[in-house]
Amino acid sequence: MSGIPGQLKYSKEHEWVRLDGNLAYVGITDYAQESLGEVVFVEFPEVGEQLEADQEIANIESVKAASAIYNPIRGTVDSVNEELTDAPELINEDCYAHHLYILKDFDMSQFEQLLDASSYIEYLETL
Repeated sequence: MSGIPGQLKYSKEHEWVRLDGNLAYVGITDYAQESLGEVVFVEFPEVGEQLEADQEIANIESVKAASAIYNPIRGTVDSVNEELTDAPELINEDCYAHHLYILKDFDMSQFEQLLDASSYIEYLETL
C-alpha cells in the first residue's frame, strides 16, 4: 500500500478529508481504490445538497464492483470534481490528488473526530 498522507483525516469507511481554508475536500483512500480495482464510473452528490456525516451519498463503480461513498462530515456540497466524469481512472492513478467533491459550511468538530494518519494505519491493520 502506498503512503498515507499525514495532513489528511480519514473515516473508517475509507474516505479522506483535506481542509483548504473554509472548504473540505473529500476523496477515497488508497485502500478503497485498491479494493475496488479499475474505477470506471463515479457518481456525485448534487451541488448545493446538505449532507450528514456517515450518509451514503453516491457510488463508485469499478470493473469488478460498485461501492458506496459515505460522506465523512456534515456539510453542503460546494462542487464536484467534473474531471472524474470523463477520467474516473484518475482515482486509481492517485486517489489523494483527485478529490470527489468539496464541502462548505462543514462541521469542524466532526472533522476533528476523524482518524489521523497513524490511527487510520492502525485501523487498516485490523482489517
